[in-house]
Amino acid sequence: MVKNRDLLAIGHSAHDYIIRVPEFPKANFSAPITNMKTFNGGAAANVACVGAKLGLKTSLVSAVGGDFKKTEYFEHMQNLDIDTDSLIYVPGEATPTAFVLTDDNDDQISYFYWGAAREFADSKVPTAAIKNAEAVHLATGDPNFNWKCSLEAKEEDLLVSFDPGQDLGMYDTKKLCDVIQNTTILFGNHHEIERILDALEVDLAGLRELGPKIIVKTCGAQGSEIYSNEEKIKIDAIKREAVDPTGAGDSYRAGFLSRFLNGESLEESAKFASAVSSFIVEHQGCQTNMPTFDDAFERMQEFY
Repeated sequence: MVKNRDLLAIGHSAHDYIIRVPEFPKANFSAPITNMKTFNGGAAANVACVGAKLGLKTSLVSAVGGDFKKTEYFEHMQNLDIDTDSLIYVPGEATPTAFVLTDDNDDQISYFYWGAAREFADSKVPTAAIKNAEAVHLATGDPNFNWKCSLEAKEEDLLVSFDPGQDLGMYDTKKLCDVIQNTTILFGNHHEIERILDALEVDLAGLRELGPKIIVKTCGAQGSEIYSNEEKIKIDAIKREAVDPTGAGDSYRAGFLSRFLNGESLEESAKFASAVSSFIVEHQGCQTNMPTFDDAFERMQEFY
């Protein structure tokens, strides 16, 4: 069967409220908001959009509000030639909405309104979309839906990448283990990877034995680390003035997959991913400053 899409992203599309505060208040106290804007977001949509901008043919499965086709966000996806045929429309519900608060230390607290995404729980596996892709990326979303999709993708012998992100706490130990067993590449920041190791009571070698051949750990300004059969690969971050760290992780994943799916090495894929994410943090919003392939490649060559 001829595959029409390089990468299918499964999980949230969302409207993001990006909020800056000097510090997070204690309970029963308030803090001033120094800046607030609304942007396109959602981890799966970020990966699909950034991947498309880099030249991948991407598709997307998200649960969205019934009026989503009338939004600027949908038009934006169409302009990027993202296959949206498998979006799940939920009449009478709002598209998921994220409230991301960042303080002066660049620490973050997020609140997420699931809205239409509650429909994931009762939705059928998007078999046609999975069969039409070379690889599947499971982002933040419903744990059981992600698990069912991981099973289907593994049966199709696809590359499966998994990034539970800030939804990690929604996975019980068994469900987390079940998805990881179907995973080829596990992505997580340093906090999330440590939480996964603690939850499954394994070390990094034991985690790889469960399923993922490759573990990619992002460490913010400290760069990233890749664990595989090879020695640990350490990649420095490309230092840029960070206006907003939101979406840096998703864009890193899109950048990494865009090169790895095209046959590049782990090291080259990670360097390119670092270059991609360095563009995202320069502006507010996850998709405001998406680089082209040439832009990211040029910055990668300049730095490394």
